[in-house]
Amino acid sequence: MNSKEYNAKKLFLLSCIALVTTAMTFAIRARLEPVYGELFGMNKEQIGWAFGTAFWGFTLAQFIGGPLVDLIGMKRFIWIAFIMHTVGIVLTIMATGFLSLFLGTLFIGVGNGSIEAGCNPLVARIFPDMKTKMLNRFHVWFPGGIVIGGLLAYLIQDVLKLDWPYLVATLFIPLIVYGSMMFGLKFPKTERVEMGISYGSMWKAILKPLFLIMLFCMLFTAATELTTTQRIETLLKDTGVAPILILAFINGIMAIGRLFAGPVVHRINTTGMLFFSAIVSMVGLLLLSYVSSSALTILAAGIFAIGICFFWPTMLGFVSENVPESGALGLSILSGAGMLSISIFLPISGAFTDHGATGQEILRYTAVLPALLIVIFAIVFTTIMRKKTKTA
Repeated sequence: MNSKEYNAKKLFLLSCIALVTTAMTFAIRARLEPVYGELFGMNKEQIGWAFGTAFWGFTLAQFIGGPLVDLIGMKRFIWIAFIMHTVGIVLTIMATGFLSLFLGTLFIGVGNGSIEAGCNPLVARIFPDMKTKMLNRFHVWFPGGIVIGGLLAYLIQDVLKLDWPYLVATLFIPLIVYGSMMFGLKFPKTERVEMGISYGSMWKAILKPLFLIMLFCMLFTAATELTTTQRIETLLKDTGVAPILILAFINGIMAIGRLFAGPVVHRINTTGMLFFSAIVSMVGLLLLSYVSSSALTILAAGIFAIGICFFWPTMLGFVSENVPESGALGLSILSGAGMLSISIFLPISGAFTDHGATGQEILRYTAVLPALLIVIFAIVFTTIMRKKTKTA
């Protein structure tokens, strides 16, 4: 489909609003962790399992959606997201215990994964010459949506003291907006279909060593960012600052960083960005694990935010640029693996808390993940630079 046959700006706007819906669910879950524990009599490990279904659902949608997006189209996949989001929000509002919360969170997770499965290849397709830059701009609205959700959570729960279902119901606002925008919009074919790359070649591409290395790294980049932010109410409860406001602060910095990712990519390239991110996120976690005052906590949170800012979209951009034949499948598998890792790390983190580990100790353990990434990204960066030197 020629670019004149679809409206790239409207498609991008729709994608961003859909991602806001996804992101708000993360902020709302983070704020309601202690509420659910008290209301339903769940310990931290049980809450970790209940919240983990969001990431299992996300992974399921990604792994199934990756191969199917090319066949059924990106528009249909976003409609699936709309339906799953609707069901999940309703079930969550009606939750009365572990099982109902588990199911509601699962449906929301499938909706979130369907948004990524449909919108990541859509953004890569409509901006073929600016993939990493525009994927970063698209993913501005993940931290942006968390800021929105975090501030709403603080207003509804901490200021107005309203019951928690009112907070969950705010998800209907971006849901209705992106659903209504779907009508009448034309969507292009996926990049793989447009390039004429065979289905078999796409599957072969995800077995390439470079893709497999980045897949492994995605487990740690995602866990560094989201295991920390999803449990922020528990990890930073003794800092003297409302944890939900720290979450909003972290994601505000991330949104600004992703908005201006283009010049950074131009200067240090995607591999350099990932190496830089691993170093700074490790420093941020270590600082958070030692500081005790409110001011120093905010400073450490800002450093951590700069570190995790570019992780997710740059991982996607790296694969889209360096293994383009992997297509929508590659992006979906990468995102799915990231969310799967969080479904594993959340219960582990919760179990540590239940057994007496402090929030600062858990942050210190988490810093091991970006430390490993520093080594891997250094090797990848050196290898790619050597290949470029030989080619030149």
